[in-house]
Amino acid sequence: MTQRIAPRSGTAFRIARGDILTVIDPEGGQVSDLVAVADGDPSEIISNGRTFDYEETLRLTTGARLWSNRSRVMLTILEDTAPAHDFLLTPCSVDTFRHFYPDKPVHRGCFGNLAEALAPHGVTPDMIPCAFNVFMNVTFAPDGKLAVLPPETRAGDYIRLRAEMDLVIGLTACSAYASSGGTFKPIDYRVERAG
Repeated sequence: MTQRIAPRSGTAFRIARGDILTVIDPEGGQVSDLVAVADGDPSEIISNGRTFDYEETLRLTTGARLWSNRSRVMLTILEDTAPAHDFLLTPCSVDTFRHFYPDKPVHRGCFGNLAEALAPHGVTPDMIPCAFNVFMNVTFAPDGKLAVLPPETRAGDYIRLRAEMDLVIGLTACSAYASSGGTFKPIDYRVERAG
């Protein structure tokens, strides 16, 4: 059954090894921050550094694996219709809003939403790493300058990932202005159970 994450909010849930998680952009143009944590051991958590190192690419799409800080595979991307994802930038937070959007209302952002959703699973705020930013459109200029542009996803674009261990997943519908093109939309997801 498909679940919906309301705009600018987040959730956390368990998935077992072999389960398949599909994250869907139902309206197009929205980002979802994904954090994976080993179920029962919150000190093992998704790592962008390990992932980039072992996958040897910044372009994580079908066939790529997402690794933990202990060099174990957490998720494998089975299918991906989205133009891009980001694994460089940290979840938006109160400080992000103060830094980048000083003229707009402050929001706790994906960081705050992930912190609340993952707290019952033993994850403290300081443990939250760079999220796998599903559907996020980050570009690089020749001089190395980063830019966050609106996602190029269309309504219904999705990514399917298989759990390679028992996990807790934190998932959001992003709250930042730049990453969603100034609009705030929902994110859908569903879990297909392995057994």
